Amino acid sequence: MSFTIHGIGVSGGIAIGHAHLLSHAGLEVPRYDVPPHQAAEESARFDAAVKQVRAEFEELRGSVPATAPPEISAFISLHQMILADSTLSVAPRRIIETENCNAEWALKLQTDALVARFDEIVDGYMRERKADVIQVAERVMKALSGQPGYVPPPLQADSERNLILVAHDLSPADVVQFKQHRFASFITDLGGTTSHTAVVARSLAIPSIVALHRAWQMIREHELLIVDGTRGVVIVAPDDHVLAEYQRLQQQFDVERQKLRRLKGRRAVTLDGVAVELQANIELPADVAEAQANGATGIGLFRSEFLFLNRPDLPDEDEQFEAYRKVAQEMESMPVTIRTYDLGADKDQELQRVITNPALGLRAIRLCLTEPQRFVTQLRAMLRASHYGKVNILIPMLATAAEIDQTLELIQRARVSLDEQGIPYDPDVKVGGMIEVPAAALAIGMFIRKLDFLSIGTNDLIQYTLAIDRTDDTVAHLYDPLHPAVLNLLAGIIRTADRAKVPVALCGEMAGDVSLTRLLLALGLRQYSMHTAHLLDVKQIILKSSCARLKPLAQKMLRASDPKKLLVLLDELNSR
Repeated sequence: MSFTIHGIGVSGGIAIGHAHLLSHAGLEVPRYDVPPHQAAEESARFDAAVKQVRAEFEELRGSVPATAPPEISAFISLHQMILADSTLSVAPRRIIETENCNAEWALKLQTDALVARFDEIVDGYMRERKADVIQVAERVMKALSGQPGYVPPPLQADSERNLILVAHDLSPADVVQFKQHRFASFITDLGGTTSHTAVVARSLAIPSIVALHRAWQMIREHELLIVDGTRGVVIVAPDDHVLAEYQRLQQQFDVERQKLRRLKGRRAVTLDGVAVELQANIELPADVAEAQANGATGIGLFRSEFLFLNRPDLPDEDEQFEAYRKVAQEMESMPVTIRTYDLGADKDQELQRVITNPALGLRAIRLCLTEPQRFVTQLRAMLRASHYGKVNILIPMLATAAEIDQTLELIQRARVSLDEQGIPYDPDVKVGGMIEVPAAALAIGMFIRKLDFLSIGTNDLIQYTLAIDRTDDTVAHLYDPLHPAVLNLLAGIIRTADRAKVPVALCGEMAGDVSLTRLLLALGLRQYSMHTAHLLDVKQIILKSSCARLKPLAQKMLRASDPKKLLVLLDELNSR
């Protein structure tokens, strides 16, 4: 019987193949009592499992082929750091000893506590790092239960037949272990647009869907599947008519992707001669290769907080400097905008303060200003890297003049300290601010007078403007980038910055949404920054657009308030 499952498409395209189900060790485990005199033995069993997984990671690292996407090695390193953190590799031992319970139960309790803290995180990318903790914990759980870390798929009589990996969740380590098999697609029950499954899928350029909820339970081994990564749809056991139609669409999609690759070296210029900068958002220095491969003209957002996550210590100045320098050098003369760490505060020192509080709490620049020495350390690393390329410094979540002034004072302190030590840096480093709080959007003049450039973070700006937590399933459907308040805020920011001749970029999800490319263009946006996978698609839209023809419709959209009318106008805008 054919049926359809809907999820979140994280890598576009169409895959047709047979299902291979990846087994997983869940964290639903039984609890049993361990006599006090056997607690040490139970702790030793846990230590042995951790040691086994540590060895597995080392073996995996050595088996990554040189041709593999750089993201995979970086994610394995992240999982090694999580395993090395005492909150996962040591704390369960204390639970074993204090509660006289089995190692599996102790690991489950500690993992649940960590996951609960990650659930408080508002930033989508940061929040989904809880999946990495779960994946590492599950790997230790497998070792405790005596399960092998890798179960290969059955050999196929038809070696040319593509396989579609169906998993409850998927870690980068799983990807490496299956590297010798040809997968047409990944689909998972869990995950989101910034999960590692999604990032790996995009780096491999294969159609993939996450958040399918119960696909692993509903799909049978070897069952024929169609994965439409663009629409976020999985069709199970399609009939001949549907199969034939998707085979045609698959061929058409592949032809279009080949055509897009030809655009890599072309400048993004509209039909009426308006030049646009298309830059990339990255989390890791390794992401630069993909940005270059897709023709990015710079790095519009380097999320530096990745360096601070899931580790037992904090990166020192030299470690940060090396990461920033690597990106600056590889981008050569192109701009690299590094955002200061957008972390939240937590009083639990054992977790090294990498777990965040809710969005309205102590986070981003607010946290930085409460820890000036740590902030100056990062600023020094950024300034040092500026000697090796065109580095810009971007400050997140600014809302007041006092925050801007204090930030500029600390940047000056970092400059003076480098001067005293004779360490070179670019004296003309530009300092910009993110506009992601409505107060900043409404008081934009203050930002323009004090900063060199602006970057609009639409993810948070929309969330704060509409009072909607986009990670909360019960209200996420109300998250609307076309809301009149959002559109008018965006138009006002871009218009005011343009009049003052202050550069303004947009680095939120809206930048990579091709259905909104022309609208943003008509509002005056001339610098987009997005995930590298969307760069060529957006460029294609820009090359086929005329700003002069689009502006009248965009003005109509700014005056409209009816959601249906806004959608009609958007369709008309995109048909021109």
